[in-house]
Amino acid sequence: MSSTPHALLHLAVALDGTGWHPASWREPVARPRDLFTAGYWADLVAEAERGLLDFVTFEDGLGLQSSHFLDPDERTDQVRGRLDAVLVAARIAPLTGRIGLVPTVVATHTEPFHISKAIATLDHVSTGRAGLRVQITARPNEAAHFGRRTVPPIESYDSPVVTELFAEAADHMEVVRRLWDSWEDDAEIRDAATGRFIDRNKLHYIDFQGRHFSVKGPSITPRPPQGQPIVTALAHQTVPYRLVARQADIGYVTPHDVDEARAIVAEIRAEQTAAGRADQPLHVFGELVVFLDDDPGTATARRDRLDTLAGQPYAGDARTFTGTPSQLADLLQELQQAGLTGFRLRPAVLGHDLPQITRRLVPELQRRAAFRRAYEADTLRGLLGLPRPANRYAA
Repeated sequence: MSSTPHALLHLAVALDGTGWHPASWREPVARPRDLFTAGYWADLVAEAERGLLDFVTFEDGLGLQSSHFLDPDERTDQVRGRLDAVLVAARIAPLTGRIGLVPTVVATHTEPFHISKAIATLDHVSTGRAGLRVQITARPNEAAHFGRRTVPPIESYDSPVVTELFAEAADHMEVVRRLWDSWEDDAEIRDAATGRFIDRNKLHYIDFQGRHFSVKGPSITPRPPQGQPIVTALAHQTVPYRLVARQADIGYVTPHDVDEARAIVAEIRAEQTAAGRADQPLHVFGELVVFLDDDPGTATARRDRLDTLAGQPYAGDARTFTGTPSQLADLLQELQQAGLTGFRLRPAVLGHDLPQITRRLVPELQRRAAFRRAYEADTLRGLLGLPRPANRYAA
């Protein structure tokens, strides 16, 4: 594909363990012994920033990783265990300068006040480059970690239980957003001569009353530099599409072809209109797992070898691409025509496929005038072309 798209693509990378293929940790480049060190994550994000990517996301959860849908498995031949995503992002923030940092947070079982101040703090220490990826959990064993409630067993994400969990997540994010606004931008006076540090009249109760939360506020953390850090969510069907439409700045979706991408984008835009947000910018990013090599046959052979080590072919929720960076550039531009504004790529093996993205795919997209050649904004909202929102409580 040689035609120039109507707008530059946005690119993000999803960081998880040693990569998205379950056998990735067995590759020579994987560094499994470094997995729980700060330096490992710092190196990955530095590579992503060298590639001028918009942001990275950090996976997280409230239980061990599992190959099963809703229950923990007993496998010992795959990566198990994680560092806390928000804390990793905060550790990386001073080591980076322009790339966005978007940790995963689980709305289920987690108080919105805690999430609000954690992400606001991340935005302060990164000087305006924070976001979050909100997700839910329907796993009964994870509910047992907290002991405050039970989650009944379900068979699929079509369950009414899951619908209710997404409704709770929407309220959760509404509380988080209001708490970010509970301090006006100029609430801090810091006048040593008069002894006034803050203007109490510029701190506001949010007085949120909903089915899931009753929160008075205000926050204990001043308003983030971005005003509202970026809210993102992964969505596979109508119920999570509504969460994206109501609360997100970016929705990640998993179409397997152009027609499906076009239908998903249309459904999210309709839900956005129904939510009264038609006039607000909302990005829709496509998700792909990528096996990238300079030769298609080499990429296929590498995937086959990893599948053999794992004992089964790789299969996930998102489309899997196996080929060259140039072929991937063709596909991204094709999918862009369906209304996607960017992509979150999942490297199959981080040590191999992340450099293929930053050192092969990005230059190819730049050659096609489809991706930036320099960072052109200091904040994540700026990179994404999103305005800094006004404070809802300010006079």
